[in-house]
Amino acid sequence: MSRLSRTWKAVLIIVLLVLLDQAVKIIVKTHLQLHESIRVADWFYIYFTENNGMAFGWEFFDKIFLTLFRIVASGLLIWYLIHLTRRPEAKMGYIVCIALITAGALGNIFDCLFYGLVFDHSFGQVATLFPEGGGYAPLFYGQVVDMLYFPLIETVWPDWMPIWGGQEFVFFRPVFNVADSCITIGVFVLLIFYHKSLASDLDRKGASSSANGKKA
Repeated sequence: MSRLSRTWKAVLIIVLLVLLDQAVKIIVKTHLQLHESIRVADWFYIYFTENNGMAFGWEFFDKIFLTLFRIVASGLLIWYLIHLTRRPEAKMGYIVCIALITAGALGNIFDCLFYGLVFDHSFGQVATLFPEGGGYAPLFYGQVVDMLYFPLIETVWPDWMPIWGGQEFVFFRPVFNVADSCITIGVFVLLIFYHKSLASDLDRKGASSSANGKKA
């Protein structure tokens, strides 16, 4: 097939990004101890950390609930993406945004589902892939690997400032991964450039639900 269909383009984007995300995570996991870092530049570090939460290390929900939520959300995104690629009026840029978000969600799901099974822990040691003694956690309880750290500004708040005076200030403090980046970029571009397409889809779904309700 000389020209890829839009569906296959979306699939290719997702597969390549998930592979990139997992490759980076596995390299970091098998070469660095937890909280070990490599300085790339004054404003960029490879800093190995793990978290139970959502993007950028935020934690709000129980681990098993969060993993199940990710799986359900990814399933819905894949379903939506399949239907979206079959609609001639859907813009390719909009499809790419949904593919980015889907790839990011899937990338972090692999960590939660399988990393506890296939890696041993990274506390004070470099983790081993497929260790003889088994992994560090059961299915669903793996931790997400983060490594991208961009402390663009590092300074100290002036002493005269209330509450934070004299404390260290770092921007940007969160540590994230390739999957988080995919989600963030996809959502940002979607809201900035394709918010009309998103609103149109939401209106269409709302009208469809209303019509189905009336028929019932």
